[in-house]
Amino acid sequence: MKRQRSSRPSTSRPSTPRSSTARHGSAKPPGKLRIIGGDFRRRQLPVLDHPGLRPTPDRVRETLFNWLGQHLFGKQVLDLFSGTGALGFEALSRGASHVTFVERDARVAALISENIITLGASNGRVVSADALTFLSHPCQPADVVFLDPPFYQGLAASCCSALETRCWLADDAMIYLETEKSLSPEVPSNWQLYRETQAGESTARLYLRKPV
Repeated sequence: MKRQRSSRPSTSRPSTPRSSTARHGSAKPPGKLRIIGGDFRRRQLPVLDHPGLRPTPDRVRETLFNWLGQHLFGKQVLDLFSGTGALGFEALSRGASHVTFVERDARVAALISENIITLGASNGRVVSADALTFLSHPCQPADVVFLDPPFYQGLAASCCSALETRCWLADDAMIYLETEKSLSPEVPSNWQLYRETQAGESTARLYLRKPV
C-alpha cells in the first residue's frame, strides 16, 4: 500500500528499485513530506529514498481529512503500514491525542521516530513490527485507523478482521482503507461505508463502525 501504486507502502511490498541508492541498499533521505494542515502545516520532513516509498499525494490526504473533519481532535489514532507516516503526521497536526505508527522496516520506522522528535510531537509512538503480528495482541481501542496494506497480497481482509475481533476499535471508530481498485474488500458486517473515492489504480474508503 512492488504493488502498482502505493502512496504509503510497507516494506513487505515487492518492488523494483527506483534509484541507484535503492539498488545498493543504502537509504538516504533526499525527499520531503509536506504536512498540509493543522498545527504543523507547511512543515517539511525527510523521506527515505527507499523502493516504492513516497508520501500520500496532497490531494488524497486533503480529501481524507476533509472527510474526517473534527473527528480527529483528542482521539487515539492507529496508522498501520505507516511508510512515510504521512497520514499519522497529519493526524498529529490536526489534534489527535495520540498516534501509533506501525512500520515493519526498521530504517523507515527509525526515520518516523526522528521526524516525531523534529516536530516535538511527544504524543506519537513508533512500533517497528509486522502489522498482523502487532494486531494479534489487543490494546487500547483506536478511534481512527489508517489501513493501507500492500496491494495484491490479500492483507486487507485479514487486517480488517483482526481490528474487529481483537478489540482494537472504539465503538464509533472510523477506518480508512486503501486498496487496489479491482478489490471489493471484505470488511466486518458492522462497518458502514461512509465515503469512497478513486485515485489512479487505488480506491480509498472510509468506514464508520457501529457497535455490535
